[in-house]
Amino acid sequence: MTANVTHVVATHETPSRAAGALAGTGQLIRLALRRDRIVLPVWALVIAFLAASGASAYEALYPDPAERAGLTASVAANPSFAVMFGPAYDLETAGGFTAWRFGTIAALLTSLIAAFTVTRHTRQEEDTGRQELLSSAVLGRYAPLTAAVVTAGLFSVTTGALLAAMITGVGADTTGSVAFGAAVALCGLVFTGVAAVTAQLAEYSRTANTLAGSTFGVLFLLRAAGDTAEAEWLSWLSPVGWMHRVRAFAADEWWVLALPAATALALGAVAYTLLPRRDVGMSLIPGRPGRAAAKPGLRTSLALSWRLHRGALLGWMVGFAVMGLLFGSLASGVGDIVGDSAEMKRMLQQMGGARGIEDAFLSSITGMVAMIGSLYAVQATLRMRYEETALRVEPLLTTGVGRLRWLGGHLLFVLAGTAAVLAVCAALLGVGYGLSSGDVGGEWPRVFGATLAQLPAMWVVAGAAVLLFGLVPRATVAAWGVAAAFVLISMFGPILELPQAVLNVSPFTHVPQLPHAEFTATPLLWLTAAATVLVAVGVTALRRRDIG
Repeated sequence: MTANVTHVVATHETPSRAAGALAGTGQLIRLALRRDRIVLPVWALVIAFLAASGASAYEALYPDPAERAGLTASVAANPSFAVMFGPAYDLETAGGFTAWRFGTIAALLTSLIAAFTVTRHTRQEEDTGRQELLSSAVLGRYAPLTAAVVTAGLFSVTTGALLAAMITGVGADTTGSVAFGAAVALCGLVFTGVAAVTAQLAEYSRTANTLAGSTFGVLFLLRAAGDTAEAEWLSWLSPVGWMHRVRAFAADEWWVLALPAATALALGAVAYTLLPRRDVGMSLIPGRPGRAAAKPGLRTSLALSWRLHRGALLGWMVGFAVMGLLFGSLASGVGDIVGDSAEMKRMLQQMGGARGIEDAFLSSITGMVAMIGSLYAVQATLRMRYEETALRVEPLLTTGVGRLRWLGGHLLFVLAGTAAVLAVCAALLGVGYGLSSGDVGGEWPRVFGATLAQLPAMWVVAGAAVLLFGLVPRATVAAWGVAAAFVLISMFGPILELPQAVLNVSPFTHVPQLPHAEFTATPLLWLTAAATVLVAVGVTALRRRDIG
């Protein structure tokens, strides 16, 4: 990274090279593409493959026209599916089913990755001081923001193009595939603009990402409310709602695409208007000045850790509470979407045991929740690395706080925080399923226990992140890649019929498929032991290496 930055600075040594407010944009775009040359293409392929796999499996799951008609009727009669996946306009073709079933998740992933990419190349660069270094050379004021927007925009457009190509490749209608891909791409461009604005408003990169993610959550809820209530106009306030209103594979309403396109341009204009109104490293919403003396409750390393982690932890807990309640209420109606499809019944029963399709669905949901929740553990671990690179750890260690004491405060939120996030989701998942099935007292304990059984696997992901932080600190960010690899192996390994040795790499493969599969404690004990060893090695390595 230092070499790359030095190269960019060196290319702007003489003032005669200045070309106005966009001077150096090309170099910054190349630098951004080089830094993200792996993560962005991988995510684009994963999103496209996920949708294409659903389209290719549709014929096998619903081969008979009567089964497809039954699916359409069942989905229309159950409002829970509209909350989760959006309105279903055409479930009698592979393309229409894919647009309904995978449209929201494709928009979610594309939008968040685009937003995080913008933040990474703007606000995060200012947090680390690299932007100030680059700005000391002949670099245009708008160049960093432009480079970030172009990089995120290329990712969004590439993802949409891959979606269209891969869905067409498995037999879907070409026109509908292009409409679907364009709708997802434009949703990503909208949140590219959202992140460009939040990067000007927020003082730190994590705050900018939180604002962008919260914006998506609010807009998702608007879409869900509009699709399940009489106030359909609420859906027209959300880019996620616009994606569905394109009606890909049904009517292909191309004019709707003008709404996200105009919104993306408007947000970009706002971001470019706000940018010159602040200095590099500053924000339009400044942080509150601190007290002259710390509160009594902030005079310990544990209290400091709580202050650093509380925002992310509470945000994850709220998000997982909503997720648990939503999926729990959806589980009791999963039999409706299966209908008379014997193939779908067989697949779902294989995922969760042969005692019921609803238990199979719950089993798959608990696994998915654990995979997503493990990302919190990675984020919490990266917070330690951020504190180290921001040079806030060394002054702290010069006081009476030792390394183990400092590390212990953070590890409490890495490990216990992960458990708290999962427990909140487990509790609401049990409540939602119990209420929808009419037996809260009987269903809550087993759903809660089945969800908590995923915790050791999540701790393995946390342990891998701690190991990287202690042993190879500069590679701590690779913990995202480790978590993503585990998720991809667990999600797509069985579909691709990968060897069992490869499937065993993911800790989520070893968790018993509860609630109705036979419970065995042995794999959970082994996973806990593996997590303990990983954390212990990471802690030992941290004690022996230099800080910073």
